[in-house]
Amino acid sequence: MPARSSTDDPSANHWREAVHAAWRADSARLVGALTRMTRDVELAADLAQDALVAALEQWPVTGVPDNPGGWLMTTAKRRAVDHFRRAENLRRKVAELEHDQRGEGAAMPDLDDQVDHIEDDVLRLVFLSCHPSLTPESRAALTLRLVGGLTTAEIARGFLTTESTMGQRISRAKKTLSQAHASFELPTGQERVARLDDVMAVIYLVFNEGYTATAGSDWMRPDLASEATRLARMLADLAPDEPEVLGLHALLEIQGSRTASRLDASGAPVLLEAQDRTLWDPLMIRRGLAALRAAEALASRGRPVGKYFLQASIAAEHARAARAEDTDWRRIASLYDVLAEAAPGPVVEVNRAVAHGRAFGADAGLAVLDALDAGALGDSPLVPSVRGDLLERAGQHDAAAAAFAEAAELTRNEGERGVLQRRAELNAARS
Repeated sequence: MPARSSTDDPSANHWREAVHAAWRADSARLVGALTRMTRDVELAADLAQDALVAALEQWPVTGVPDNPGGWLMTTAKRRAVDHFRRAENLRRKVAELEHDQRGEGAAMPDLDDQVDHIEDDVLRLVFLSCHPSLTPESRAALTLRLVGGLTTAEIARGFLTTESTMGQRISRAKKTLSQAHASFELPTGQERVARLDDVMAVIYLVFNEGYTATAGSDWMRPDLASEATRLARMLADLAPDEPEVLGLHALLEIQGSRTASRLDASGAPVLLEAQDRTLWDPLMIRRGLAALRAAEALASRGRPVGKYFLQASIAAEHARAARAEDTDWRRIASLYDVLAEAAPGPVVEVNRAVAHGRAFGADAGLAVLDALDAGALGDSPLVPSVRGDLLERAGQHDAAAAAFAEAAELTRNEGERGVLQRRAELNAARS
């Protein structure tokens, strides 16, 4: 009788889930440490993938190891030794790796024993992914792949392109870094300052993908949001005199504090004004407000601030309100007005419409939204969903139902679709 394939085995999914959980937890640190050892991000990514494949093959037989991240690291390092043994520079590279294993590498199977070094490796990996030799699109895609641990298919959905196109883009980016001999060391001086904006943009992108997933069945990917917040903390430690870096740190801490309240008991999304604020993480709020105060102190001494500082200031207004009805929407609306001047864009305008609608009435919000170019956000559900909310508040339930139904058709996130469909049905019933 032929052997049963793994796809027929009901336990196969259990093993795959265990492997991918370990990958999500440790892939960034794994690739970072391997890049430090090999000085080649393309090779490091390949070695990490080899270790992932080995885990998929071996863990169903041997069981999940006590230290999954350490197992992946040990396996990847062995593959690295094998690779360099086949290369022309056999003696030099093998000697380096063997020396590494006798020194810092001896402890690498336990990632927790090398926390400080490995945390630095992940931040180095972010700076490397934001190398100036790459296009902005490639920087974001590569960071999501190497640091965020997203699959190529997930990144492709976020960029509205095909998986094969995104795979080629990521592959070219890794080759470009290798050909440019991009340094794995953290940049210093003006080079660091010049790359901070790109690094902050990518960290914020990773956070947003975790906070509200672009597509798929999950409303959130908390592991990504947590990883981005951790990177923001590290970046703030690296550049404590940069108000925008502190602003980003503050923003991610305050927004991330809401995670536990953003789903109800059935797993359905809960919007901000309906959230149980007692579930908000007080430690993250304190961290965020402390970072914002530090940024404000720098700003008072003439240091320039920008979009992250302003968004953190908006988030802080929500954090300071014990109840939704205590929110100072006029203050938030004024901050959005400033943000629209400092960092104009369609997403800012849509959020400004929400703020003006809360502060000055639905008609004021609709006026801001109507001034926005109809095609500015393409087929994003954001504009019709906000329009539906404002129309609902204005008592125009027929129009609100149509707007929510349109938004539900456009979204690629199943959780968001459910919320929008329910609001469409509720308004249709009230019309």
